[in-house]
Amino acid sequence: MGHWWVRNIVEPGKLPLLLALTAFVLTFVATRVITRLIRAGRGPFGNVEAGGLHIHHAVPGVVLTVVGGFGAVASDRHGAGGILAAVVFGVGAGLVLDEFALILHLDDVYWSAEGRKSVEVVVVTAALVGLLLAGFAPFGVNDLSQQELQDRGSVLGTVAMNFLFSLVALSKGKARIAVFGVIVPVVALVGALRLARPGSLWARRFYGRRPRARARAALRAYHHDRRWAGPSRALQDWIGGRPDPGPARLPDHR
Repeated sequence: MGHWWVRNIVEPGKLPLLLALTAFVLTFVATRVITRLIRAGRGPFGNVEAGGLHIHHAVPGVVLTVVGGFGAVASDRHGAGGILAAVVFGVGAGLVLDEFALILHLDDVYWSAEGRKSVEVVVVTAALVGLLLAGFAPFGVNDLSQQELQDRGSVLGTVAMNFLFSLVALSKGKARIAVFGVIVPVVALVGALRLARPGSLWARRFYGRRPRARARAALRAYHHDRRWAGPSRALQDWIGGRPDPGPARLPDHR
């Protein structure tokens, strides 16, 4: 175990990334536990206020993220400074992304249905960082041989092709697949080959005069959402807490 730890974590310089991910996840979990206790009126915790102003935890999170980010850039990733900066950055990122929905909507939607976006973003972020820790490189560069890595043409071609697959998947309304496809190229390829979601940029551009393609896309999206929307909401509620009942918030197009 010790040999594996040194060879796969310490020597490649992945220890700061591992500590940042650990701090990120633990901070998110601790924050959700505390906010749920505050919501239930239990425990010694309460909202932080200054002069009648509610200080959201994204505020200290931004400060810690900035401090940790600049500290990591200025430090040696193999030294104690880099490790400390990674932990600070992970804590800050956990606090900020826990209120991602609030930042997105510029409104306190923490306990609304829109607040589920924060949980989704945190889960996706943790999964992507976990893939990086496992050795995956963006745009599939890790799949190249040493000889191919020495050839700039092969590297640039691989990056461009996988980036194109991710862009196509994104234009088809498959944002999560596009994001994961940056790390695992075959995922982006699958997203690029499948039908676009109704209302996506690709569907508006290429399905306008193809009623059968529009109908197939709408039917596939309906079955997909019907199958996965319920379990997805249940998982998000289990992680982040059930939102308050109420009508959905209309999007702000300002």
